[in-house]
Amino acid sequence: MADQAVSQAWVGQGTRLQWLLLALAIAALLVAPAFVYPIFLMKMLCFALFACAFNLLLGYAGLLSFGHAAMFGGAAYFTAHAAKVWGWPPEAAILLGVAGAAAMGLVMGFFAIRRRGIYFAMITLALAQLFYFFCLQAPFTGGEDGIQGVPRGQLFGLFDLNQPLTIYYFVLVVFLAGLFAIWRIVNSPFGMILRSIRENENRAISLGYSVARYKLAAFVMSAALSGLAGAVKAIVFQFATLTDVDWQMSGEVILMTLLGGIGTMIGPVAGAALVVALENSLATSGFPVTIATGLIFMACVLLFRRGIVGEIQAWLDRRGARSED
Repeated sequence: MADQAVSQAWVGQGTRLQWLLLALAIAALLVAPAFVYPIFLMKMLCFALFACAFNLLLGYAGLLSFGHAAMFGGAAYFTAHAAKVWGWPPEAAILLGVAGAAAMGLVMGFFAIRRRGIYFAMITLALAQLFYFFCLQAPFTGGEDGIQGVPRGQLFGLFDLNQPLTIYYFVLVVFLAGLFAIWRIVNSPFGMILRSIRENENRAISLGYSVARYKLAAFVMSAALSGLAGAVKAIVFQFATLTDVDWQMSGEVILMTLLGGIGTMIGPVAGAALVVALENSLATSGFPVTIATGLIFMACVLLFRRGIVGEIQAWLDRRGARSED
C-alpha cells in the first residue's frame, strides 16, 4: 500500500509538472513578440504543428511516412490559389487547404496502408514525388516560381492579418487548437486502439479491430493537421513553392520529431523549435544547413534515441522507480 501511494504521488507530481510547464510555455509565447521577431516565431509554430501532426502517425500509430510534405505543401498551394486567384478570405482559404490535404491523405493512405514497414514508407514517398512533379508542371501552381504575393486579407472581416501582432496571435491560436485536437485524439479510445496496433498489430486483429480502417483514419487526421500547418504557413509568408512539397521537407519533419521525441506530446514542438532556430542562425553563415541537420540527426540516433523530451521522461521514470524501491 505504501509503495502504491508513493507511485501515485510521483505520477501526480509529474502530471502537475507537465501542466505547469505547459502553462509557462503558453505564457512565454504570449509575450514572446515583444522580444523575438514575430515572423521567426510564426515559422516555428507552423513547423511545430506540422511535426506534431506527423508524430500522431509515427509516434502513436507506428507508421513512418516519407510523403507528408505532399499534404503540407499541397494545402499551401490550395490556400494560396484560393486566396490570390479566387479572392477567398483567409479563413475559407485555410479550410480549403485542410480539406484538400485530408482528401490527399485519404487517397495516399488508401494505397499505403496495404503494406507495412519500409514498403509503406516507399509508397508514401513515391506518391509524394508524383505530386511534386504535378506541382512542377501544372500551370496554376506557378511551376518553379510557385504562387507568390498571396494576400493575407482580413480574418472574418474583422481582424487585419497584415498587422504583425494580429497574425501572430492568430497563428498561436491555430497552433494551440491543433495541439489540443491531437491531445484529444491520443487520449481517446481511438488513440488507445492506435497504440495497441502499434505495439502488436496481430493481437489487435485477433481482438476484432479493423486495423486498416484505424490506420487510414489516423493517416487522414495526420494529413489534415499537416495541411492546417501548411495552409497557415502560406498565409503567413504569402507564398507557396516547390520547397513545401519536396522530399526534403518530409525528411525535415522526421528529423524534428526524432530530435524532440517520438510518441511524446511536446517532443515534436521542442524538435521543431531547435531545427528552425538552427536554420535561422546558420542562414547568414557560410556553414551549410544540410550538413548541420545531418550531424544533428546522427547525434540523435547515436546518443539519445528517445529524443530530448523522450530522454527526460525516461530519466523521470527511472527516478520514480528508484523512489518506489
